[in-house]
Amino acid sequence: MLKSLSLATLLFCSASAFALEFSDIAAEGQIKYLKERPDPGAYSYESRVKITAASLESGSVQIATCHYQLDPIRKVVIVFNPNRIQAIAVKSIDRMASAEVKNNQVVLTDVERGASICIDLQSKALDQVGAGQYRLNAGPLMRRYLDGYLPMAAKIRVDWPSNMLIVEKTAPSEKEGIQVVRGNDGVQLDMVFAGKMTAQIDLKKPD
Repeated sequence: MLKSLSLATLLFCSASAFALEFSDIAAEGQIKYLKERPDPGAYSYESRVKITAASLESGSVQIATCHYQLDPIRKVVIVFNPNRIQAIAVKSIDRMASAEVKNNQVVLTDVERGASICIDLQSKALDQVGAGQYRLNAGPLMRRYLDGYLPMAAKIRVDWPSNMLIVEKTAPSEKEGIQVVRGNDGVQLDMVFAGKMTAQIDLKKPD
């Protein structure tokens, strides 16, 4: 069973016959940031988060997520935090038998290699952490195999009305394997890593 704490989903994938080096795989409790993917074309995750003025009051945001190039597996359960998730809708599936919403879960069956699924969410993923200060929590994201984690790519895009918010910091911050692009109407994190990734984006209202 798989669990997502906030805005993104956690996906368990079986291993494929990738030409991976041992150094490309992260052990339990370890995270490796990778300059580039050692297995291009394999599993990746994307999400787009919409923050509105109402979100600052309620903490509720709209999220469009997609999982691409899934590994083959008979059954996988994507579990969202019941204390945060407010609505789940499967928008599209490809190369799997079914994807069924059950309470705070999405159950995928007979997933073929290269399958994809897109899920729209409404989630109370935005926490107010001070006067005019907010934190958006993403993850955990991972691509697990046995006792380790295979490489994956993740893109998280967050949008808001122009000049409504400013990015104070992100965790992880920009480094090899992590690119952060800021604007007056949003921020985007592009990440390549192996391990269990939890990200936070700290925002504030402009002075």
